[in-house]
Amino acid sequence: MTLSQAPTSDELELHRRELTGYCYRMLGSAYDAEDAVQETMIRSWEASGRFEGRSSVRSWLYRIATNVCLDMLRGRKRRAAPVELGPACPPVEESLAGVLPEGSWVSPIADERVLPPESDPAELFERRESIRLAFVAALQHLPPRQRATLILCEVLRWQASEVAALLDTSVAAVNSALQRARATLADVQAGQPELDRDQSDLLARYVDAFERYDIDAFIELLHEDAIQSMPPFAMWLRGAADIGAWMRGVGAGCEGSRLITTSANGSPAAAQYRIDPQGGFRPWGLHVLDVSDGRICEIHTFLDDGRQFAQFGLPTHLPG
Repeated sequence: MTLSQAPTSDELELHRRELTGYCYRMLGSAYDAEDAVQETMIRSWEASGRFEGRSSVRSWLYRIATNVCLDMLRGRKRRAAPVELGPACPPVEESLAGVLPEGSWVSPIADERVLPPESDPAELFERRESIRLAFVAALQHLPPRQRATLILCEVLRWQASEVAALLDTSVAAVNSALQRARATLADVQAGQPELDRDQSDLLARYVDAFERYDIDAFIELLHEDAIQSMPPFAMWLRGAADIGAWMRGVGAGCEGSRLITTSANGSPAAAQYRIDPQGGFRPWGLHVLDVSDGRICEIHTFLDDGRQFAQFGLPTHLPG
């Protein structure tokens, strides 16, 4: 391929959304995924004049992105769900004493950053399933190259020969890695509930109960053994009764909050704004809900770190 045939920056940008989804599944962090994709774009632009056209631009970008992710993962501890990092806590203030180290938990990502804007409903459902928090957390149990193999083969539907070419290995090695990855995922995901497809009505009731701070109505929306976690705190709660006790006690400062519905990780979500003593409402946390059999089985509440709401395109302050 001649220099004039090198991919343009616009051609490279066409792949940003799907590359972000790939890097997010690899790294378990929206921020890290953004950094990885930006580094991929820089490397690809710098090398565009040497692109020879022996593969598609897409395959070439995935090769670069995979190498970037493998470099970022080298020497790192895996990210995990808070429930994997310690036992459930009682609903008392002392449970807030433990804080997770930065980078130790899987963080959320906005659907619009990784899901195609127009897609077949069946394909869109599969893509949503592949960015669920539980699935992304399960992926982190795999060694990085196994992780890349499974994502490319199972999520993106690449042929084993294509993955072998990307990873500079054999088809037999790809199939072997895929088999081991599937077995690990099956063990990690054993016992996880099957999530509902239609959750919009439940999200509306969740927001209504929370804004009215009607804890009895709120608890009615939960499975009896529901889980609530709240990174960066190591604390997590198990059971609707303990979640209700927490909201009536330590969490009572959330009364009077306003919520804005959104979507994250293919799941219903709501951004919570607490009362700002200076006036209006300030960002507090993003609630990502897992729903099964018509009720909420897990509430992942990610406290705002000053960047999270902006990443979701949410207001940084609400008027009174």
